[in-house]
Amino acid sequence: MKVDQLDRDGGAPLWQQLQRQLLRRIDDGEFASRFPGELAIAEEYGVSRQTVRQALRQLRADGVLVAARGRQPRVAPPAEITQPVGALYSLFAAVEAAGLEQYSVVRTLDLRADAVVAERLELEGSAPLLYLERLRLAGDEPLALDRVWLPASVAKPLLEADFQHTGLYQELHRRTGLRLDHGQEQIRAVIPTVAERVQLRCDEQAAALSISRLGSASGTPIEWRHTLVRGDRFALTAEFSGKAGYRLVGSRPK
Repeated sequence: MKVDQLDRDGGAPLWQQLQRQLLRRIDDGEFASRFPGELAIAEEYGVSRQTVRQALRQLRADGVLVAARGRQPRVAPPAEITQPVGALYSLFAAVEAAGLEQYSVVRTLDLRADAVVAERLELEGSAPLLYLERLRLAGDEPLALDRVWLPASVAKPLLEADFQHTGLYQELHRRTGLRLDHGQEQIRAVIPTVAERVQLRCDEQAAALSISRLGSASGTPIEWRHTLVRGDRFALTAEFSGKAGYRLVGSRPK
């Protein structure tokens, strides 16, 4: 394929021009099967490998390319699962909606006390809590590490639930009649620990989303949850306009 020549007399640095051209070719699907190496790009554009490295470094920083140390870069696949910011969503429902089979490996399901979590749920520090820890998979690939605490006074019937292939919110409503109607979340980008990377099967340079959620029903705190989601498989979306600014989209789980 004939490529556009870089403007060596222009104002933009060569690496920036190269980055833009590579991005355009990526968007056109040219490198879907294989991304070229540094030497091949340098020869194709007649630039130094240092210029190529600068361009590729920016593409990696923008999440367009992914590469583990010592491995050939590849075009990052689009996120398979998306969720609207501000929607009180069910990860189970989101995976199913993406056409992927949802499965969970239940690590722990028991009753315990946790004074820090109890305070978040506006309970006495010694109040018993139901604790559920799962490795969430979508399409046979790990998606998230999920930990959730609920007051045992209302959630104890969930001890009988099989969470391998069902959603927490569905079981909560079916067994207790409760349905969450409000929530607050804090979302941060993090680098998983070595142990978390092993469980999630992600590259050592891959980022993840750390999501902490407090969910309530009719004004009463019911759920404290922490979820670590693979950033290469999950995306958050929002709508905005020039007049109204950001508008959160989505609906409550049914």
